[in-house]
Amino acid sequence: MIEIKNLYKNYGNVKAVQGIDFSIKGGEIVGFLGSNGAGKSTTLKILSGYLSPTSGQVSIDGLNINNHSHEIKKIIGYLPESNPLYYEMMVYDLLKFTANIRGINSHDFKDSLDKVVERCGLKGVLHKNIGSCSKGYKQRVGLACAMIHDPKILILDEPVTGLDPNQIVEIRELIKNLGKEKLVLMSSHILQEIEATVDRIIIIDKGRIVADGSTKKLIKKNKGNINLYLEITGAKKEELKRIETTFENVKIENIKKVKKGYSLNISYDEKNDPRTDLFNHIVKSKWGLLEMTPQSENLEDIFRKLTNTNN
Repeated sequence: MIEIKNLYKNYGNVKAVQGIDFSIKGGEIVGFLGSNGAGKSTTLKILSGYLSPTSGQVSIDGLNINNHSHEIKKIIGYLPESNPLYYEMMVYDLLKFTANIRGINSHDFKDSLDKVVERCGLKGVLHKNIGSCSKGYKQRVGLACAMIHDPKILILDEPVTGLDPNQIVEIRELIKNLGKEKLVLMSSHILQEIEATVDRIIIIDKGRIVADGSTKKLIKKNKGNINLYLEITGAKKEELKRIETTFENVKIENIKKVKKGYSLNISYDEKNDPRTDLFNHIVKSKWGLLEMTPQSENLEDIFRKLTNTNN
């Protein structure tokens, strides 16, 4: 339903987006990740018709965005990072105003209103001034405005920014439910939230796509050495340092003094798992082993690896 081919966007000499390609089918919830200035919001604005591409092809629901921008806007609901609300209006009045702009007449408005009020949980604030609503409810109102015309596609730029943990969970469940019937493309700096909400992740860095797939696939593809955390008693620091020379495939990251001895982090290639030999070495040395825990990589580790500004 969304297809991007060789998309470029320049702001003068600044190349914000540099030849990206991806496609998204209906019924997917896709997370779009990137550091500040990576080209994330620029891409979302192009998809929503807010910006024109410098070059490349953008097709939405089979329509080219350069030739059919007006038609495409009818099937897209867009919530930008800066939620555009009129704080002096009541929630009901803003939804009615938005519906009028979308060409929804008075007869159809009631049905449209009932649907978004139910989905977004706005019944208790429908006749409340927007400025007096909580941050969570303001986000719900923004979502309702983006959904009032029942679009096929929802584009959400940082929909959970500034929300407390309870509000984040509420918006997450709403987005997951919407994803059952719509294509949802969302960005967020809260990586745990993306991991808990989406089916697929696209990572952009310096205007280029650097990863695309499920969290599990991205971790498997970009997996480096295994990290292992140990706590050992009865050993001297110098003795622990010698573990690196005793086991060829083990690298010691750091050794720290803890309450009952020392902790150390080591890394190793998963093809050469040293844990059994390490355990036997600790027993033979008559040390005490309080903990031996593998540290699994998560989405945050992968994101930092792929978007490291020093790379």
